[in-house]
Amino acid sequence: MKLRLSVPGRTELAGNHTDHQGGRVLAAAVDLCLWAEAEPGGEAVVLRSRGFRDIRVGLEDLSPAAGRPGTAEALARGALEYLRREGWRVEGFTADLRSDIPVGAGLSSSAAFGVTVGRLVSELFNGGEIPPLTLALAAQYGENVHFGKPCGLMDECACALGGVSFLDFRDPLPAAETIETGLFAPEWTLLLADTGGSHRDLTADYASIPADMKAVAAFLGRERLRDAEEADFLAALPEVRAVCGDRAALRALHFFEEDRRVPEMAAALKTGDVKAYLRGMDASGRSSAELLQNQFSPSSPAAQPIPLALALCRRVLGGEGAARVHGGGFAGMVQILAPAERKEVLRAALEPVFGAGCLRELHVAKAGAAEFF
Repeated sequence: MKLRLSVPGRTELAGNHTDHQGGRVLAAAVDLCLWAEAEPGGEAVVLRSRGFRDIRVGLEDLSPAAGRPGTAEALARGALEYLRREGWRVEGFTADLRSDIPVGAGLSSSAAFGVTVGRLVSELFNGGEIPPLTLALAAQYGENVHFGKPCGLMDECACALGGVSFLDFRDPLPAAETIETGLFAPEWTLLLADTGGSHRDLTADYASIPADMKAVAAFLGRERLRDAEEADFLAALPEVRAVCGDRAALRALHFFEEDRRVPEMAAALKTGDVKAYLRGMDASGRSSAELLQNQFSPSSPAAQPIPLALALCRRVLGGEGAARVHGGGFAGMVQILAPAERKEVLRAALEPVFGAGCLRELHVAKAGAAEFF
């Protein structure tokens, strides 16, 4: 008997780089998915995908030392090790994968991959009983410990839970609330513009953000910024500048403001208050640009496709809608919420600059179903 299932990608709606500091995030699973067909058996986990080399993970030793950091094998090995360590049954299987989530574009292809490995283990050997948040933690463990990327937990939670999620990462097991909203259709359309960059070579840029924020938190005597008081930070700002630097101070200021903005935007989604949501989305985008500074890589200052795309979007929208950096930043995608009738005008402005097909419409998706056949 074989198993078929899918795991969605995700888009971050608010809370840019707040999760790794114990903050709050608003995220949505989207209808770009990773699909898997699997069959149990064998002494290893074998993952096959057209155009890529097969991944084989032997189950006798799942430790990080046995793997290769920075590879898809590391993501799979880490998820498997975490689940086995937590007492779940992990046995061999072979799976064929296909994906319409662009790799390296900021739609969490790596998180979806890790969650997919966990869901296959859950359905094939554990009766589908592994909770979504455990799958998310397993995928994050693969990213952090085996792959070597110091990411937060937002991507994995959104992929595992499906729908629109209001997530609070204060505690190790995050609090998650599903929000039912009709805001994104039919009058409004949620879009992503692909600016042509990739996240694959930007781990150092990405890692600098939690490093800066943690440095400020440590100066304030805390492990994370969520545990610090904004008033204490502002009072100590001269000393923070001297010890941690201005960039770290700006990124900490972004955290405090963005963390307050997330529940406000969640409330706007619940009530369908488009104007309030757009105000928050615009403020989030401007804070990411001015304070967080994740619009382009400082190692390649001549290449700034995200700021260029945002400038074009704002010219076209003229205040009717909003645009912001999508996800981790530095390269990749711009997220846009626009009146449905403005979609083709946006396409006409962006495609000559970033290429045909750069604009993609997104729809909120539920967690993928699993079926045996």
